[in-house]
Amino acid sequence: MSHSLDRREFVATGAAVTAGLIMSETVSAEPAATGTGSAPLETPVVLRRTAARPVVVASGNGHGPRGPDGRSCVETAFARMTEGGDVLDALIAGVTIVELDPEDTSVGYGGLPNGDGVVQLDASVMHGPKRQAGAVAALEGVRTPAAVARAVMQNTDHHLLVAEGAQRFARQMGFAIEDDLNTERSRRQWLEFRRRVDPSRWLNPEQRGEESLRVGLEMVQEGLIDAEHFWGTINCNGVSANGDVCGVTTTSGLAWKIPGRVGDSPILGAGLYVDNDVGAAGSTGRGEANLYGLCSFLIVENMRRGMTPVDAGVDACRRIATNTVEPRLLNERGLPRFGINFYIVNAAGDYAGVSMYAGSRFAVCDERGARLEDCAAAFDGRATGG
Repeated sequence: MSHSLDRREFVATGAAVTAGLIMSETVSAEPAATGTGSAPLETPVVLRRTAARPVVVASGNGHGPRGPDGRSCVETAFARMTEGGDVLDALIAGVTIVELDPEDTSVGYGGLPNGDGVVQLDASVMHGPKRQAGAVAALEGVRTPAAVARAVMQNTDHHLLVAEGAQRFARQMGFAIEDDLNTERSRRQWLEFRRRVDPSRWLNPEQRGEESLRVGLEMVQEGLIDAEHFWGTINCNGVSANGDVCGVTTTSGLAWKIPGRVGDSPILGAGLYVDNDVGAAGSTGRGEANLYGLCSFLIVENMRRGMTPVDAGVDACRRIATNTVEPRLLNERGLPRFGINFYIVNAAGDYAGVSMYAGSRFAVCDERGARLEDCAAAFDGRATGG
């Protein structure tokens, strides 16, 4: 059951929110001289605000599993944030619920494993006010990679640790290391995959992994894998009443991936990007497509130049479509045969979920409580055609 926030609790977050005033101004600095006698360079628009509508947005699984207090990811994050907690800490508390849920096979414990049956996890975090970030990739044995990514941010001078080095660091930080993060369900699905195709063989350049993709999508169509979990992830972004913006993305990555494969989730600008003056964006879906265009960065820069969250996200999806040229990745209409979603919030608290095709939903929590909303679609039809 969804927990709707008491209005008095919400009002207590600040007078600016009580009054319901959102005062945003668009500021453009004077163009910088080029020093060459040419026309001045275009200067990006910067969004500045004196107040914001507090909101948390996330992929659909942010409104799914519940923590011990009965709250979902977005409810937990919003409650902690509006009670005065650090925005990033609040978001990580939210996604931890999903990471620990054995029924969500796209994130953390019980996430669908790689081709060798090993669960490898990726995560990134960005703290807007501090201008800091941290990430881990191909991390094994730790159920909560988002918290490890935060530890990278807080305790090192680096943004990204990977594989054995990331696990060693997690152990040094006091995280429990387990031999196997598979559940009975994730292992059973991996065995079914192994039955259908041998992932240990390297396909020739013409095939480029087509067989593994075909089998994975076949299992989705048969209902053996949730469609949102084949490429699934959780991204969660929030803006507080005083305009602090943070974000986190955490995932078990592409199902049956080549061991060591890293997608977009832990890469700053791809799976997640935050600019405290502008907003945040993160993604779920086919990571390789997002990596090519660093689309979370693109979305934030689009908003910096004045685009709404919806328009910025649609532009990113269309950029992906333009960059997708391999026939194996195209449907009968010449559009991508895969899905990708973006979850976006600007510094004023305006938000959107945007998907390549209609049918996806995203999670929101604000003064009105937690709910699912429909994503705006960049293209009509479905990924498989039609």
